[in-house]
Amino acid sequence: MKRKLISAALAAVMVSSLAACGASGSASATAAPSEQQSGKEETGASSGEKKTLTVTFKDDGQGENHPWYVWLKKSYEEWDQKDGINLELAPITSSEGDYYTKVALQLADKNTCPDIVIEDTFQLPSDVSAGYLTNLDSYVAGYPEWSDGTYYDSLKSGSVAEDGSVYGIPYSTDARGIWYNKEIFKQAGLPQEWQPENWQDILDACAAIKANVPDVIPFWCNSGVATGEATSMQTYEMLLYGTGEQLLDENGKWIVKSRAIEDTLQFISDIYTNGYGPSLSLVLNGQATNTARREYLPQQKLAMSMDGAWICANWEETGASPWPEYQEIMGFAAMPTQNGGGVITMSGGWSVSIPENSDMKDEAFAFVKKLMEPPLYTESVIAQGSIVTRTDAAADEAYTSLPFRTEATDLLEGAFFRPQNEQYSVVTNNIQTMVEAVVSGSTPEDAMNQYAMDVARVVGDDNVVEK
Repeated sequence: MKRKLISAALAAVMVSSLAACGASGSASATAAPSEQQSGKEETGASSGEKKTLTVTFKDDGQGENHPWYVWLKKSYEEWDQKDGINLELAPITSSEGDYYTKVALQLADKNTCPDIVIEDTFQLPSDVSAGYLTNLDSYVAGYPEWSDGTYYDSLKSGSVAEDGSVYGIPYSTDARGIWYNKEIFKQAGLPQEWQPENWQDILDACAAIKANVPDVIPFWCNSGVATGEATSMQTYEMLLYGTGEQLLDENGKWIVKSRAIEDTLQFISDIYTNGYGPSLSLVLNGQATNTARREYLPQQKLAMSMDGAWICANWEETGASPWPEYQEIMGFAAMPTQNGGGVITMSGGWSVSIPENSDMKDEAFAFVKKLMEPPLYTESVIAQGSIVTRTDAAADEAYTSLPFRTEATDLLEGAFFRPQNEQYSVVTNNIQTMVEAVVSGSTPEDAMNQYAMDVARVVGDDNVVEK
C-alpha cells in the first residue's frame, strides 16, 4: 500500500513535513513585462514579440511574500529561456472552498487558461477526466530525473491518473497531527509532553483546558464549507480513517452510512456542543485556517489545533506570522485512532501541471524542469514547511535540520491518501456540507442521512453502499 511505500522511501534520508491553478483576473505580479492572459495569442513569435508564459497558483493572502511567488520569480531569473519569454504570475486569492472551482473554470477556457498550474493532487483525477490537463508521458520520457531515482516513486504516483499516464510533476507531500501549546497544557494540569491514546483523551484535555484556562479555545478543527478541503481532509478524513473505515469500500463504492461515520460526526459535535471549539463566526469562513495558524496559535489563544505539520512555516522569521518562541512552546502530537492502538495521518500533496489549453506546452515543461531544480526548489519547500519529493533535496542539511521535521516524517508510516477517484472532487463538497451541518446544530444521524442522499445523487445509487 502507498503508506508503506512512502515510509520506506523517505526513512533513509530523514525527510519531513507538507504537501492551484488558473489565471485570475486579479493577477498581482509579473516577473517581466507581459500582456494580459486574454491577449496571449497576440504576443506569439509570429508577431516578433516575446511570448508570455502564465503560471497560476493559490495565494493565501501573502502576495509577493508567498513562497511560491518567490520561487517562481527567482527560477525565472535564472532560466536560460527568459530572454525570449515573459513570465506572468497569476495567483488566485480566494477561500479554500472557492479555489478549486475557480481553477476548473480557468482551465476550461482557452482565453483564460494558464500555461502552468500548481494544483492539489486530489483535483488531478477530475481535471484529467474533464480533459483539462496535458498528458506528460512524452515529456517525462526525455526527463532523466523522472526515471533515475531522483523522485520518490511513491510520491510520483500522486501525479499519475487512472489511465496510468503522468499529468504533473510532484512538488510536495505532507502530514497532519495535533499542534498543542505546552504552556497552556501546564496551566491546565496536563503533561507538556503529550500524546493522546484515543479520542477520549483529546476530549478530556479539552475539558481540563476549559475548566482551568477559560480564556483560550481548547480545540480547533476546520469545520465548514468555506475552508473546503481543509475541512474534508484535515478534520473529517483524519477522524474517519481513525475508526478503521475509509471513504470507499473494497469494491470502490462510496460508504454513505455507517457506525464509523456517525462516530466521526459525534466527535465533531462533542467539540462544539461542549464549548471546546471556536465560535461559528470564526470557523465557518474562508479565513478560518489563517485565523487559527497566524493569530490564535501564536497569540496563545488556542490550546490545540488539528492541522498540517507545515503550518509552522508561518512562525519562522520569514513567515506570515513570526513567532521566535514557537519551538519551545508548541508540541506536535500524532492523531490517535478512535479507540487507541495506533495513530493516523492523511497525506496529500501538490503537483505542477500543464493545462491542455496551453499553447506553450514545450516552453512550459522546460520551465517546470527549471522550477524543480535545487536549491531554489528546496528553498521553496522549506518555506512552505513541506515534505520534498526529490531525494537530493531531502538530503540537504538545511532541510533535514528543520523543527518538527522528524515528527512529521514518522507519521508517514501510517499515512493514508485521498482516493484517486474522479468523483472525489464532488463528494468532498458533500463531506464539507455534512460537517458544517453538525457544527451548526444538526444531529450526526440527520447529517449522515443527508450526506447519503447527496452522494447518491452525484455518483449514482449503484456507486454507494451502507454498512
